[in-house]
Amino acid sequence: MSLTQSEILLVMGAHFGLGVVILAVLAAALADPDIKVMCEKDSIRVIWRVGPQFVPYAARFFLGSCMPSKWTVLPTGEGEARFNYRFSDCRFTKQIKGKHLMYQTELSFRPQARPKPALFRHPVKCVYKRADNWIPKFLTPGSGVSSGQSKLVFHMALLNEQLTGVAKTNVIPLGSFMPIWAAVEQKAHQPLLMLMDECVAASTPELQPGTQVYPIIANNGCLLESKRGSSVFLPRYHSSAIILYLQAFKFGLGEQVYIHCNLIVWDSDVLNRQKKACHVKEQGSWELLDDPSRSSLCDCCDSVCTPRTKRASEQESHSRSFNSVLGPIIIVDQPGSKIKNTL
Repeated sequence: MSLTQSEILLVMGAHFGLGVVILAVLAAALADPDIKVMCEKDSIRVIWRVGPQFVPYAARFFLGSCMPSKWTVLPTGEGEARFNYRFSDCRFTKQIKGKHLMYQTELSFRPQARPKPALFRHPVKCVYKRADNWIPKFLTPGSGVSSGQSKLVFHMALLNEQLTGVAKTNVIPLGSFMPIWAAVEQKAHQPLLMLMDECVAASTPELQPGTQVYPIIANNGCLLESKRGSSVFLPRYHSSAIILYLQAFKFGLGEQVYIHCNLIVWDSDVLNRQKKACHVKEQGSWELLDDPSRSSLCDCCDSVCTPRTKRASEQESHSRSFNSVLGPIIIVDQPGSKIKNTL
């Protein structure tokens, strides 16, 4: 039986490591993928069929962080990877955009171990219509922070995964998401825009001169964690509230961590370089949460967002700010870690 050039390359690769030529052959074979995605109520099923040359690499196919639930070698010699997982698995990201709820991750083929990049990526998304009357079923959190200033009442709390109420645990697995909700009760005030001007993680509930901190948001509303991982600001359900969908990080791993934020309320019709909420989206560029068409306001996020005009400095004095602290939160390396819940 004679071997094709691709098969010869694969045999050589098995003995000597994957070279550039072999990777190119594999990449070309994935140019037109045979992928079927089926979105269920709270889970997903994916069928990914590949050529015979991929059979030796069955363990190198992934849905997010998950390996195939089942791998089958078909009578034709082709391989078939099946993924059957809930949205709580595989590091799906959950986003709420307008009237829709979206779960997103990606299929990938990694013939080489990390930190080598994936040879192939394919986005996977399930979109559902959100209930018309949906709104977080809470106003005054039972935990977290609720404080008043100048007849304004500020709130900050850790939400549950469904974004329907305050979280019942403060133990967060590393890499998962902790939605942080901040809001202001407007009462008789004109409509106000809630912004997170600056947030840091610290090991203490009070910041002291020598306190070690981990920056999360800086430079007047620039979400630094969106550059390092998958953290984002979720679409607003009201201008007076904002949800930071923060991916758990390694700072203070296994210890008590406190999130310190400078919250700002501002005219809901005015956005500028000092009053904004910016995050990095999939394309790798900064995007303005409240008006993506004006994302140029976020261009300064990689430098310094300082006032350009005298008028901008004068507007600064009309905003209201409040320093809020959320915690303790405990980020653990293993989801099943037996750490006492202190909420």
